Amino acid sequence: MSQANQNTLKFLRRFSAVAVLLCLLNVNALAQTPAPTDEEPPVSFSADQMTFDRKNQIITATGKVEVSQEGRLMYADDISYDQKADVLTATGNVSILEPNGDVIFAKRLEVTGDMKDGIIEDIGLILADKSRFAATGARRSNANILEMRNAVYSPCNLCEEDPTAPPFWQLRAVRIIHDKSKQRIEYRDATLEIFGVPVAYTPYFAHPDPTVKRRSGLLIPKIGNSSDLGTTLQTPYYFALNKRSDLTVTPIITTKERAILALEYREFLKNGRIDFRGSLTYNLDNEWRGHMGTKGRFDIDQTWRWGFDVNRSIDGTYIRRYGFESDRTALSSGSPDSLVTHLFTEGFRGRNYISANAYAFQGLEQGDKFSTTPLVAPLIDYNHVGQPDRLGGRTVLDVNLLALTRTGSNDTRRLSIRGGWEVPFFTSFGDAFKLSAKMLGDFYNVGQLPRSDAPEDFTGFSGRLLPELTLSWRHPFVRQQGSGHQVIEPIASVVLSPYGGNTGKIPNEDSVDFEFDDTNLFRSSRFSGLDRVESGPRINYGLKWDIYGRDGGSTGFLIGQSYRVRRDNTFAALSGLEDHFSDIVARVQVKPIKLVDLTYRTRISKENLSPARNEIEFTFGAPLFRVGANYLFLDRQEDDEFSSREEISMNISSQLNRNWRTSASAVRDLAGGGQMRAANLNVSYENECCLIATNLSRTFFEDRDLTPTDSITFRVTLKTLGAVQTGTSLGE
Repeated sequence: MSQANQNTLKFLRRFSAVAVLLCLLNVNALAQTPAPTDEEPPVSFSADQMTFDRKNQIITATGKVEVSQEGRLMYADDISYDQKADVLTATGNVSILEPNGDVIFAKRLEVTGDMKDGIIEDIGLILADKSRFAATGARRSNANILEMRNAVYSPCNLCEEDPTAPPFWQLRAVRIIHDKSKQRIEYRDATLEIFGVPVAYTPYFAHPDPTVKRRSGLLIPKIGNSSDLGTTLQTPYYFALNKRSDLTVTPIITTKERAILALEYREFLKNGRIDFRGSLTYNLDNEWRGHMGTKGRFDIDQTWRWGFDVNRSIDGTYIRRYGFESDRTALSSGSPDSLVTHLFTEGFRGRNYISANAYAFQGLEQGDKFSTTPLVAPLIDYNHVGQPDRLGGRTVLDVNLLALTRTGSNDTRRLSIRGGWEVPFFTSFGDAFKLSAKMLGDFYNVGQLPRSDAPEDFTGFSGRLLPELTLSWRHPFVRQQGSGHQVIEPIASVVLSPYGGNTGKIPNEDSVDFEFDDTNLFRSSRFSGLDRVESGPRINYGLKWDIYGRDGGSTGFLIGQSYRVRRDNTFAALSGLEDHFSDIVARVQVKPIKLVDLTYRTRISKENLSPARNEIEFTFGAPLFRVGANYLFLDRQEDDEFSSREEISMNISSQLNRNWRTSASAVRDLAGGGQMRAANLNVSYENECCLIATNLSRTFFEDRDLTPTDSITFRVTLKTLGAVQTGTSLGE
């Protein structure tokens, strides 16, 4: 090979090294780009002119110099390579386009042949996420350290009308040092500017570079204020324990109480994960207060999995008073009035499902007593659906085993078996039938069960067997009308079973909460649980009418009633099912267009057509302005622990444009003298680089050491940088 060709080849290899160096200046790629090797990928090169100064051993390419390598494009006015000094220089409109979309600009670049040291003048970067970075100069040393002078960073878009105007926010530093070996970025004399106005200064701060997914360190503090705790300061510290687990320790300093220590632990295992949140404090009354919430989910194999939830609090008001409601909602799906501890395992295979559960509850209301709160262990369910037989029918089997234990009240042991066979069939006239034959068996062992039909408590064995035969029928009539169609469908079902089954020796643990409505009109048993059964011959009948438009709009109507041959005490007075003929239940659902959704449910007295239940759900509007309302009225049943309930809730939301959003909501108790229960207002602004949100809320409840409270929260999130949150809470 001639000397000229060898020099040209060497030049091209140095040239490809320049492309790699410029790529390294991209902070996102700094720790990911390998050093040049002897076997460089192919380089495509073009220039208007190329010369070789034999005397000074300098190769120069001038005029629209362009090079591409592995999807990376680089442009410059001039590039030269000094063989004696082993220095390569690129000048004039140096730019590079990375395969990931990043764009890098520089005025001048100079780098040594071994790529360990180099300098760049007037560097600018536009990252793929449209973030911008600029510096007057940069220097690379020891192949690992990149130091930038007078650097500015911002993820905000520039103003289209005036690109020279300052962005929404930017971070300016006298020096930024990126140590590749430590995967660390340091800022010296850094200033945060909002619209060009300095608002915060720090002489030094550092954080891991983007190649680091997790690293131990101090997180952004949070400042707040509460009428119960005074001014609060949270200073969380994050521990990256290993690749699969981490721990966040948060000391919380307050001005009205002693310090609180909060913990959050997370661990990913090969077959699941564990989450833990908890807190502990020793208050000014010299009492320990705290809470814990743990959640675990694990896969055993393709059939079985198991898990647990452990949620406990030292007292009933601690979680709300100290602001840990988010821990409870994140780790438990129970009621806000109780904490649930749950251990379970379950398996799915073919047409079979089985689960085993154990529950423990902690009531948070003032009247809750541990002695009457049951421990549920075990609760076992087995469900099986058979293969279709030659008649098209299927066998079904449901088995339930339950044990409830109380320290100061009645205990219950129950075995429930529901087995049967069901078959659908159709006639040539369009009738759809379904025949179902079942046997219900419940066996109990109870202790100290209070009886309404006897003065003494009952302890011993009890049970029932109840055969049940159900025939359901429906006949849809379809009519095409204009651009849409309508379906009118009469529905009826006949249920035959003997009377009885709900004796005083059988407890009612899971069927206390009962409401007759359109959702259970055609069920063979309207109770939600297994402790109560609906017995005796009965007929359910109704009419369903649906109208469907061509553009997706629809209107639906359902009305129905039930008839029982004999009156008995299966259902309580005022339940709507205590007489031969039940109350009338109905539902209307109107969705003419996507912007409107109205649902109305009601139960009307058969005697005078007065409403015993009214529920209205309504939403209207586009994202620009959307309003929703929910009204609920429930008349009291004779054996219901709650009185009549009537409340209304409303919410309004508006997305004024792509940046501004606002929403408001309120709940009013109409049955309790028209008292407000909760109110909330939220206003937020969001663009490509920040989120600013303000929330105002008020609670109206009183519970022991909790009083009605006004709360104001202000949160600022600088995207890619972090969030700052402050809040205040004013109690009465």
